[in-house]
Amino acid sequence: MADYNFQEIEKKWQERWETSQVFNAKIDPQRPKFYSLDMFPYPSGAGLHVGHPLGYIASDIVTRFKRLQGYNVLHPMGYDSFGLPAEQYAIQTGQHPAITTEQNIARYTEQLKNIGFAFDWDKEVRTSDPSYYKWTQWIFMQLFDSYYDKNEDKAKDIKDLIRIFEQEGNANVNAVCDEDTKTFTANEWKAFSEKEQQQTLLQYRLTYLAETTVNWCAALGTVLSNDEVKDGFSERGGHPVERKKMMQWSMRITAYAERLLNDLEKVDWPEPIKEMQRNWIGRSVGAEMIFQVKDRPQQIKVFTTRIDTIYGVTYLALAPESDLAAELITDDQREEAEAYIQVAKNRSERDRMSDVKTISGAFTGSYAINPFNGEEIPVWIADYVLAGYGTGAVMAVPAHDERDYNFANHFGLEVRQVLEGSMENGSFPGRDGIAMNSGFLDGLVMKDAMEKAIAFLEEKNIGKGKIQYRMRDAIFTRQRYWGEPLPVYFDDGIPYLVDEKDLPIVLPEVDKYLPTEDGEPPLGRATDWTYQVNGKDYPLELSTMPGWAGSSWYFLRYMDPQNNTELVSKDAQQYWEAVDLYIGGAEHATGHLLYSRFWTKFLYDKGLINIVEPFKKMINQGMIQGRSNFVYRIKGTNTFVSHGLRKDHDTAAMHVDVNIVHNDQLDLDKFKAWRPDLADAEFILEDGKYLCGAEVEKMSKSKYNVVNPDDIIERYGADTLRLYEMFLGPLEQFKPWNTNGIDGVSKFLKKLWRLFHDKNGNFSISNANPTKEELKTLHKTIKKAEEDMNNYSFNTSVSSFMICVNELSALKCNKRDILEPLTIIISPYAPHIAEELWSLLGHDRSVLEARFPQFNEEFLTEDAHEYPISINGKMRVKLPISLSLSKEEIEKTALADANVQKWLDGKTPKKIIVVPGKIVNIVV
Repeated sequence: MADYNFQEIEKKWQERWETSQVFNAKIDPQRPKFYSLDMFPYPSGAGLHVGHPLGYIASDIVTRFKRLQGYNVLHPMGYDSFGLPAEQYAIQTGQHPAITTEQNIARYTEQLKNIGFAFDWDKEVRTSDPSYYKWTQWIFMQLFDSYYDKNEDKAKDIKDLIRIFEQEGNANVNAVCDEDTKTFTANEWKAFSEKEQQQTLLQYRLTYLAETTVNWCAALGTVLSNDEVKDGFSERGGHPVERKKMMQWSMRITAYAERLLNDLEKVDWPEPIKEMQRNWIGRSVGAEMIFQVKDRPQQIKVFTTRIDTIYGVTYLALAPESDLAAELITDDQREEAEAYIQVAKNRSERDRMSDVKTISGAFTGSYAINPFNGEEIPVWIADYVLAGYGTGAVMAVPAHDERDYNFANHFGLEVRQVLEGSMENGSFPGRDGIAMNSGFLDGLVMKDAMEKAIAFLEEKNIGKGKIQYRMRDAIFTRQRYWGEPLPVYFDDGIPYLVDEKDLPIVLPEVDKYLPTEDGEPPLGRATDWTYQVNGKDYPLELSTMPGWAGSSWYFLRYMDPQNNTELVSKDAQQYWEAVDLYIGGAEHATGHLLYSRFWTKFLYDKGLINIVEPFKKMINQGMIQGRSNFVYRIKGTNTFVSHGLRKDHDTAAMHVDVNIVHNDQLDLDKFKAWRPDLADAEFILEDGKYLCGAEVEKMSKSKYNVVNPDDIIERYGADTLRLYEMFLGPLEQFKPWNTNGIDGVSKFLKKLWRLFHDKNGNFSISNANPTKEELKTLHKTIKKAEEDMNNYSFNTSVSSFMICVNELSALKCNKRDILEPLTIIISPYAPHIAEELWSLLGHDRSVLEARFPQFNEEFLTEDAHEYPISINGKMRVKLPISLSLSKEEIEKTALADANVQKWLDGKTPKKIIVVPGKIVNIVV
């Protein structure tokens, strides 16, 4: 094969890899393991664009390198295949979402294989496959049958809790439970009806059914997460969203808040991701206390981190959606307050917290009593207070909190500054206001004032010290069709688990994928969505699991995907343990990554796995941005002016498909064929070409700057695509895609190919011993490649490969002892050409079975230095002299050189200055 035919080479090796199953991982206790994982994709109909494979290429390079180091590597791939997009398409077309999902997966798989990834496709999982979601349902059942014991700081079997209830009631139970859980004795427990007992257990179970305030989108027929709502509308489709209370399944992730927070110190993750999780968990140490409403039975419970500012409270603020807010509105305030509530409660929590400019609220007309001094405090409703955070109420101290101050200032409420004595050690800077006496806390520093105030609360039985978290329990259901069914049936409104032997509960057929006419979820359309117990049919749960369910544990299933009898075998889990390297997007910090950590800790508590953190090291790859191209239409015409001439005309810029532009030159025929309205387009050219403008933007269809990797592979090859994506810049950074620069990478691979071939194109390798210069070039490349791999600096390795090949080409090197190690070094980045060259070198096994070459410092040690020889301060000659020589020997060597003698012109030096390893300066 004379020329580098990448199409033929890449197809050949992709087929060979698949046939030989060289990437398939098996447990091998004799070898160290390495588990590399990519955040698995949702298979959309659009397929991959060139930005998607960035992280996959990086992880593939690492896994191939680890194989060369002797590791047993698990590098799987699968699909997060449940989700709203497929369901919305099904609603529009009537086609079952499983069909479009299967088509999209086939497309993704083809594209991924074309890029040459070393994935173990035997381990593939799909969250929508019943054999997979059987175990997602099984995990749900374990959570349902567990509670969290605070004394042991772990999840335990609900049967243990029932035994305690039967023996002594719940007075001494220290467990995570609902706030309103009542105390009962053993006799009272035994006297409870079956329904009452089950309702009580729901207050302790780690997954439970309760009325929850949610984002309801009627048009989509489902609950949306906060991230799916923007300015009161769904991000998908722009449909109105309202906040309403619904019965929803939730999971007590809050039980694990402290462990989730503390264990961040155990993982090697980017600090911004850790900080996002810390902020999301939001640990606060403070006090919870009760304000009695004046002349009414209601009480307002608040949590504060600064109980020492109690004498500076000038109003209370309630969340608009709280039941208490509606109850406390007096008749004279009703019209204004209820109108405000209607607007405020339908704004998403994300919008309400991020909008610091808009201040809105309403007075309820009611007052509460400050238990510390008996003062009457007005009770307001404010949209900066959230029902789901804390108690849904805030004691406002405007002088020492910015949001409270802005609200008070806007509505003309009192701003009262606490005396500075209690404000030491970190208060919010005081505002101008009424200085006041702080009662029995006067003069105390913050710590002492807090302790004294909490003691007062506990003595009066109106509060206590408390640690609170911003994180709330995770809503676990969606009113959709295309998701995992919950393994739950209902008897008299009480949820029960199906029998484990009946898993999986498979999605039923429905006539439409819309809610029923009565507003029930789509599963309500199934003709027989029931579960039979003792010959009687009971209704099954109509909601399905959220998108994060299947993705919270998929890394475990990859270890043992064909196991039909258990989640993952003990042998597989003990061998592969946690993921060693996880590459994916930072946008999952407070969703998938948090839920995966939660489920991992739960499964560890139950003795099902032996790790407490799922992902040891994580890298967030940056985004590859699009490089948009523009043409310039003369306004009112169908004539387009080349970029350099546009200022001579009155033009309007228009995005053009980057796939019909090469090196910013527009293909005129393809442009005319691009859209019907351009068929008669005319052009004003510069130097016979139409040159386009360019700008870096987000890659999207609307900007016509989406580059399909298939097109790049067809034109340049997969190895060029892989190298180029790494060459663009550091993995973690955002960088623009610019097809103009890909030619250089393509030329590099051709130059690499030519090293192994003579000028006639014949494969030609010499067995002669390499020269010192050749060994130096090789070993500095080995050193650089290994250092870069350890630092995940892939872009600089690509540069070093180019330098290496250029130097070896200049040396006309075709030595086996140089080119064979070079093939191994380059193989993780450009595996197809490496496999072909390795085969041509005479090897009958994959280059993956070779060993990464050892760096030898000896070959980089210089034994000579090229001294600049200066005569009277001017450098005249460069002379290589051995570094082992003494000063006197260096002087003699310099003076003996013919060129130096020529510049001396027969004169005797007056002085010679020698700095070993640097310079020789001769003064005449």
